[in-house]
Amino acid sequence: MTEQTETIQRPGGLPQVNKISFADVGQALGQGWHDFMRAPIYGLIFGGFYIVGGFAIWAALSIYDMPWMIIPIAIGFPLLGPFIAVGLYEVSRRLQAGEPLKMGEIFAVMFRQKDRQLGWMAFVVLFIFWIWVYQVRLLLALFLGFKSFSSIGMFVTIITTTSEGFGFLAVGTLVGAGLSFVLFASTVVAMPLLLERELDFVSAIITSFKAVTKNFVPMIGFAAVIVLFTFVAMAPVFLGLALALPVLGHATWHLYKKLVV
Repeated sequence: MTEQTETIQRPGGLPQVNKISFADVGQALGQGWHDFMRAPIYGLIFGGFYIVGGFAIWAALSIYDMPWMIIPIAIGFPLLGPFIAVGLYEVSRRLQAGEPLKMGEIFAVMFRQKDRQLGWMAFVVLFIFWIWVYQVRLLLALFLGFKSFSSIGMFVTIITTTSEGFGFLAVGTLVGAGLSFVLFASTVVAMPLLLERELDFVSAIITSFKAVTKNFVPMIGFAAVIVLFTFVAMAPVFLGLALALPVLGHATWHLYKKLVV
């Protein structure tokens, strides 16, 4: 595939944002499942990246004797999903355009993003994930500074049976929800938009926020589906991510195509 077919040149100005409904969200999820079934090997490969990443985090925290950090890090880990999902967007784009699926070409497209605006979005995603990790550590110090825990079980017991733990959960949930919304609104449209079109990443982020605010209720519904699917999929030691995240990645592409002209 040539560089010309990879991206679309459009006139100056921000892309137009459409209104969508819950029916569109449901249709996008159905299309995401359909894409996964049409090209399951690609979905499983990209989904496997999440599983490997999850086990790597688990192993690193165990080695550094911080098993109690596994839960907050695991909760924040899906924040990295939009950037990893670029390969899934490309698969859906090719299926929609009737182009052949070739593993080498798809990975080449992903690799080329480092020289395009999508590369800057990686910094945005990683920066927000970095904030997530450090706000967890800050809240732990503020609320549980005098508590000691050396295992996941002890950590769960402390945060669910003590007043300090309830405070940590309440504030952590509010801060985490805020960070998650910012990342979702920044990337849900911006990532596939930058893959398909030549646009600066700031304009892509603005367009993404416009799409979310213009369609706040259905987009929050889509975000809720992402959260639900992700956490259910993480329960069996991350293995469910190999199915859930590819479907969500494909669905995000189709929702983007409904949102942006």
